[in-house]
Amino acid sequence: MGVRRLAAGLLATATTAALLIGCTADGRESACDSAGGIVECAPEQRSAAPKISGELLTGGSYDVAGQRGQVVVVNFWGSWCAPCRAEADDLENTYQATKDSGVVFLGINVQDNRDKAIAFEEGRVSYPSIFDPGSRLALDMDIPPNTIPATVVLDREGRIATVIRAAVRQEGLQPIVERIAAEAPAPVGQR
Repeated sequence: MGVRRLAAGLLATATTAALLIGCTADGRESACDSAGGIVECAPEQRSAAPKISGELLTGGSYDVAGQRGQVVVVNFWGSWCAPCRAEADDLENTYQATKDSGVVFLGINVQDNRDKAIAFEEGRVSYPSIFDPGSRLALDMDIPPNTIPATVVLDREGRIATVIRAAVRQEGLQPIVERIAAEAPAPVGQR
């Protein structure tokens, strides 16, 4: 058990370091701040998110590229994850409080059974979730399945603005989302 925790801790540290490196385009010192499992990058230091698309839990398909111009809050979760259950109300409340500001939420369900995932969401959240039982999208975003819940906030240009590697609470998440939603768009030459 101790070896697993050590390995998970080392992986989380390496992943956070990779995200910090990803915040810089040219190898300069990063303008990202990291505290308490939250990594926030200044607009000029953000890197583009990988492609995020897939089949929705309830059927149909979703591609986050269609949300360009919106702030997208991506939450990685599983029905088997106790912290995921604990944060569901906070995510939904933040979504309801910010959706009129050009903010959309997307869940990504990992390593789960579709029926259990659908039952988990019912009555808890009103935004869609992609079904990713193999954790392909999570791994593409450097979110190992054993480190969920995790939340990634993409700015209006589809760049990674914030990564939260812990369960969220509305009072912590909402100010982050509102701050990113209030950012002025980058000048055309800097996009």
